Amino acid sequence: MKIDSENSLVKTMGVSRMTVNRALRELTAEGKLVRLQGVGTFVARHKPQTELLRIRSIAREIIERGGEHSCDIHLLQQEKISPKVASDMKLRLNMPVYHAILVHRDNGVPIQLEDRYINPVVAPDFLKQDFTRITPSDYLQAICPAMEVEHVIEAMMPDKWSRELLEISRAEPCLILHRRTWINSTVATQNRFIYPGSRHKIGSRFYPSCAT
Repeated sequence: MKIDSENSLVKTMGVSRMTVNRALRELTAEGKLVRLQGVGTFVARHKPQTELLRIRSIAREIIERGGEHSCDIHLLQQEKISPKVASDMKLRLNMPVYHAILVHRDNGVPIQLEDRYINPVVAPDFLKQDFTRITPSDYLQAICPAMEVEHVIEAMMPDKWSRELLEISRAEPCLILHRRTWINSTVATQNRFIYPGSRHKIGSRFYPSCAT
């Protein structure tokens, strides 16, 4: 929604132009407004937030905030493991690995690119699932709940392949959540979740065991 001009806000609110200008600048810095030169000022689109300290299905997050989840499957296959993935998952180079690439949408808008490697030992029937009906996270948590999880977050400019799948411009920065999960001492999954920076945020609220 486009908001009124500075002149109009000065008259409506009965305050100085300096106050209006400062308020607009602060709201823009907080991400609540978007100012487009020569066009106007608009209310920013709400950014949904993904949990940082626990595993949650992207479909459940979307549904809980009133959206409609859908999923495009771009890859679902067994393949020869690469040296990098073998090292990350502590697997031998001659072992097979399952690989899934999906794009999750909220009301038709791409919100997450999921690039996931799965150890076949922990989920032998993974490739038989219909992931347009159940997310990989929900399936894996049901059959082999993670006992240990590692999360690493970075921000970066996406490559052409990611931009095309997420339907974003080359100027759009992304948040990337790297996740590894373990069952006992076995690495179960090696994942990379890519989120368009303007459409998503990642965070959590928790209770520390002791105050500092």
